Amino acid sequence: MPQIPPPVVRVGAVDVWSVTEVGVAEHVARAWERGEGGAIVTANVDIVRAATRSPDLAALVARSEVVVADGMPVVWAGRLAGVAVPERVTGSSLVFTLSAAAARAGRSVYLLGGNPGVPEKAAGVLVGQNPGLRVAGTDSPAFGFDADPAATAEAVARVVEAKPDLVLVGLGFPKQERLIALLRAELPEAWFVGCGAGIPMAAGEFRRASGVVQKMGAEWLHRLALEPRRLAKRYLRDDLPFAFRLLFSALRTRFTREK
Repeated sequence: MPQIPPPVVRVGAVDVWSVTEVGVAEHVARAWERGEGGAIVTANVDIVRAATRSPDLAALVARSEVVVADGMPVVWAGRLAGVAVPERVTGSSLVFTLSAAAARAGRSVYLLGGNPGVPEKAAGVLVGQNPGLRVAGTDSPAFGFDADPAATAEAVARVVEAKPDLVLVGLGFPKQERLIALLRAELPEAWFVGCGAGIPMAAGEFRRASGVVQKMGAEWLHRLALEPRRLAKRYLRDDLPFAFRLLFSALRTRFTREK
């Protein structure tokens, strides 16, 4: 019997699931049992902003079976729009949660992304936490490989040859989602997660903010402090104003619907 998806809410140009992190893992585990694969997009403010500005990127996100709220402004926008989005579900957390689910189900994982040595280190951490987890492979494609069709084909071929059940792809949006689209055609029974910086985080390359800071919706400040040169423009000039517009739009939509 096919699974009944949870309620969804429109946030910007993205339909976000109202689901917990545990609920995502349960959904994937049940799909494995039926021999069904899929893809997960962890939609933070940056991804929602990009999709809202670009119909092509919105369509890319919409191709995924599961879209979760990776960012408290996305959670808040969903709630203001009238759907009880229960919590933030991040790519960096799903790396651990889905790897644990894979270990329980006797499934294998493949880690793709990060500097040389980083996915291997992350794999070691995941195996240490989940004895019995099978690592089908790891890969650190060279920077810019996605602009080279031959290099892209080689990266895809390496994953296909490994035949994993779960593929963690940490290349950043939309590179990771575009690569996932290619991989899904070759591995229809596997699950794919665009996890952004989740692989280096799992490897201990840098730490997440505390749980209190995360619940306050201020983890972006922690990330900004760690990587100010790379993230200042994105967070302060682009994402912060968009987040306020997103919340206002969600509130206006709810009031309009309730009149």
